[in-house]
Amino acid sequence: MSESPPQFSMISPDAKAPTLKRLRQMSRLLDNMIMIPGTQVGIGLDPLIGLIPIGGDFLGIMLSSYIILEAARLGASRATLGRMFLNVIIDGLVGAIPVLGDFFDFAWTANTHNLRLLEEHLKFPSEKRRADRWFIFAVLVGLLLIAIVLVALPVILIRILLNAFAGT
Repeated sequence: MSESPPQFSMISPDAKAPTLKRLRQMSRLLDNMIMIPGTQVGIGLDPLIGLIPIGGDFLGIMLSSYIILEAARLGASRATLGRMFLNVIIDGLVGAIPVLGDFFDFAWTANTHNLRLLEEHLKFPSEKRRADRWFIFAVLVGLLLIAIVLVALPVILIRILLNAFAGT
């Protein structure tokens, strides 16, 4: 009987705890850094950065991509990385809608969801296969392309509106 070789993470087991600690801190900073007194609701940098016209959503996606990249380095499976990717895409695309997206950013904590997905995967790593490098590359390129679209689309729309109002 041939046994397949065990899948080893790209990060040694001793380095996982500090990496997870760093990711927890980043997730907290992005999603719920300041707790609103008397509630369970927190406000982080992600929704505040999203208020910056044009580039805010791009920055939010780039910061969230770091958590996905580290999850891949920790050996997260394709399914886990795919769900994490979907959370960031939802956050970025809906967050790009003026006004409605800003309110959505305060409620949707994609980084917190992604950290939970990673921790759940790390509880039972032998049950799931680690994602290959090409899949990780595709996910990161996809996030970069979405972020670029979120910058380019408002610029194009503003230019169209200015041309329409200026009559040129």
